[in-house]
This record gives sequence, structure tokens and C-alpha cells, in this order.
Amino acid sequence: MPRSARIVLPYTPHHIVQRGHNRQIVFSSDDDYNYYRENLIYFKQELGCKIYSYCLMTNHVHLVIDPGANPESLSLLMKHVAGRQTRYVNKLEKRTGSLWEGRYKSSIVSQKEYLAACCRYVELNPLRAGMVTHPAEYQWSSYPCKGEGKKDLVVDLDTNYLALGSSESERQAAYAEYVFGTVPDHELKLIRDSLQRGQLTGTHRFREEIFLKHGIRFSNKGPGRPKKIKK
Repeated sequence: MPRSARIVLPYTPHHIVQRGHNRQIVFSSDDDYNYYRENLIYFKQELGCKIYSYCLMTNHVHLVIDPGANPESLSLLMKHVAGRQTRYVNKLEKRTGSLWEGRYKSSIVSQKEYLAACCRYVELNPLRAGMVTHPAEYQWSSYPCKGEGKKDLVVDLDTNYLALGSSESERQAAYAEYVFGTVPDHELKLIRDSLQRGQLTGTHRFREEIFLKHGIRFSNKGPGRPKKIKK
């Protein structure tokens, strides 16, 4: 039985996670990380996507991507970047087969309500994994750019971030304070559950807005895919 088509919306952030096949290592050297980043930069520009946050862990990646005008750009970006990384690693290791799980997970994110929270969730991954004691110590994420001003061509600054201050230093300080603030348990649970189930990361009002605008009904009450409603 074919899998249901993934719902992707234009001009809307999507939280993405893609894991290595059988949780195997994806990045084993700086060159591996850099190659993946280079392809993110190339294809986001080629396809008109924006990347608001990212974190490359050893066996998976987290991305927050806005596909822009064409929803298909998101899946194309993921396909091209994952494919190039697979060919790159297979050539280095003289192996064959897929580097990744067959299907990445995604959740549509309410920009107003949960984009900042999802970015924080993504950038705190190395801390939760016990790899570093401060997100700025982890070079393979968007935090050094947004929290400390390190140049990073992968990162696009969203309107919420730009509203944090009138100067780069003000925005960086405000963002750092937010990232290290208390993360409510319900926020963490919503982000994780929504991503796992392919549901919306947002409130009931956001779900209603999506229904009225796109005719797609989401439910965050349990597992299941959204349905398109004929009006």
C-alpha cells in the first residue's frame, strides 16, 4: 500500500529530522559535515528555500526549512542533499546502499507561536546529548550564527529573530537569553510529538487557520495523517 503524500505548505516553516539508516553514523569527520553544509547552501539557493535553524548530529540532522513559493522545493532539497551525501560517503568508504532512513519526518510549524521554540529545540540537541555544555561550542548548528554572530551561509534570519532588537548585538543577546530560558515541558512534548506523528506544531487556532486557508484538517490528538477536505 503506497504511503500518503506528505503535506507541505508554501511560505511556512517545517521542522525536519532525517536519521541515518538503522541509526548508523552519518558524519564521521569535519569534511563530512562541511560537505553536507555546502550542499544545503547550494540547494536552498537553487530552490528558493530558507533555512531558519539546523543541527547536524553524528547520526541525524534537524532542519527548520521554509520552502518558499513552491512546496515541492522542500522535498527536492532533502532528496538532493541526502543523495549527494550518500554518494559521497559510499565513494569514500567503498560501499553501497542508502545512508539514510527511507523517509524523513516533518512537522508544519506556526511561525508566530512556535518557530522560535523549534529553533531552540534544534540548537539545544548537542546539550541534551551531553556533547557540549554550551550551544556555541557546537560548530555544526545555527546557534553560533544566531547567538554569537558567526557568519554562516546556511542560516536565514526569520522575521521573529530580526524583531528581537535594532542591532545585531541586541538580537544575539536577546536570542541567547531566550535559548537559555526555561523550556516548558508542554512545549518540548508538543514539538516531539508533532514531529513524530507528522502533525502541526501549533495551537488549535493555527490548525483552524490551515483548514480555512488550505482545506486541510489536522488533529493533534493521536497518530494519523491529515486529510484534505473538499469544500
